[in-house]
Amino acid sequence: MSDITELERRVTAALTRIDRALDGMSRPSADDPALREALETERAANAQLTERVRAIKEKQETIASSLERKVAQLTRQLDTSSRELARQRAVNADLVATNRRLNDAARDGLASVELVNAAMESELVALRAEREAEVAEIDEILAELKPLIGEVA
Repeated sequence: MSDITELERRVTAALTRIDRALDGMSRPSADDPALREALETERAANAQLTERVRAIKEKQETIASSLERKVAQLTRQLDTSSRELARQRAVNADLVATNRRLNDAARDGLASVELVNAAMESELVALRAEREAEVAEIDEILAELKPLIGEVA
């Protein structure tokens, strides 16, 4: 952004110098070849500076757009990870509660098939949640690696 500001400042300063120089000069003939050459030189310099400003603005817009897409992607990944983490915490809390009930029942000599099945089911759900979290993490890693692999290829 400072490059654009600097280029705009330079163009403005150049135009101001031209105006002052023209005001201080005696009015030469419009057919003066030196004046036409100086004018064309300034126009060419102005056109170059204008093109550089346009190119810098275009580059900045491209970079900003790319960064916005990256932020959106990372936000989606963070949301997915947060949901998965919350789900995993809930499943683990359920597993702990079920195992506590099973442990209490076993201590009292009342361990039932239903409690054992509930504990096994809770453990299975916890393992599935853990696997899904790992798959989500692998997907995030692959999403980060794909652009890097594409740059090398």
